[in-house]
Amino acid sequence: MRAVQQREWGGPEVLEVVDVPAPKPAPTEVLVKVVAAGINPVDFYTRMGVAYNRVLSLPFINGWDLSGIVVEVGYGVTRFKEGDRVFGMPWFPREAGAYAEYVTAPSRHLALMPEGMSFTEAAALPLAGLTAWQMAVDIAGAGPGRRVLVAAAAGGVGHLAVQVAKAQGSYVIGTASAAKHDFVRRMGADEVIDYTAVDVTKEVRDVDVAIQMFGGDTGLQTLECLRPGGLMVSGQGAWTPGMTERAGELGVRALSYLVEPDAAGLESLSRLYREGRLAVHVEREFPLEEVAAAHDLVAKGRTTGKVVLQVADPEGTR
Repeated sequence: MRAVQQREWGGPEVLEVVDVPAPKPAPTEVLVKVVAAGINPVDFYTRMGVAYNRVLSLPFINGWDLSGIVVEVGYGVTRFKEGDRVFGMPWFPREAGAYAEYVTAPSRHLALMPEGMSFTEAAALPLAGLTAWQMAVDIAGAGPGRRVLVAAAAGGVGHLAVQVAKAQGSYVIGTASAAKHDFVRRMGADEVIDYTAVDVTKEVRDVDVAIQMFGGDTGLQTLECLRPGGLMVSGQGAWTPGMTERAGELGVRALSYLVEPDAAGLESLSRLYREGRLAVHVEREFPLEEVAAAHDLVAKGRTTGKVVLQVADPEGTR
């Protein structure tokens, strides 16, 4: 099978399209013919060797987000059958190898694609969508009467977190550059703040929950937006020194978070999609051979929504 493999950690030039043996499913696993693979910031950090290298080794096939068709079912699997359309984020943070024509995964790391969702949308959703769901719902308990601040609300996680929190009945405030305000409002935000023009900590106060995907000083400053006892869930806690201590000084709480494979969460996101309460925005698609250009685009941090690799022709899966 074709796969994007790297034999050293480094820049996008280390990504090579090569032929490697296709995997075989073990008991409780399925073999998926990959149609599309989503790209996330963690992909290029991992490529450079600065993330999760304790559980990864070279040669390495990058990627976790995928959508595709089940082509073989391992012993003991009852959730799926051959021909099912599935999506998910298997094995994270261990190697999943989604930038490839075939992937094996535990059946409970995947879910059926909702009716009407394209393979491109499905590949864009798992990691960012599960991050949004787990942070806003499972951890922070977003719901009616709660004010939720979503930082970088036009990004891959952000545009989904806005929709997830809104679907739970929360009042949602998003931060984004002025050019993206209309987009964030379409996602359901009640207020949008231009973080490039104003001090967010002065414009936004007394929120119950903050969803923060930036670390460093930005992460620390977000704590000032919380009401006493409020909670910031940080996807960059490891890169925010002093976060817990600063939260204590302000009388608020802060938790570090990392997304986990979660079939139940995927099914919840599918339900929102079927109900018309969740849209997945894909800014651009690339063929597998242009993976380096796709990584470059995501690394610039200016995308609206997600970037996706097309691994197989969707027309050939019908």
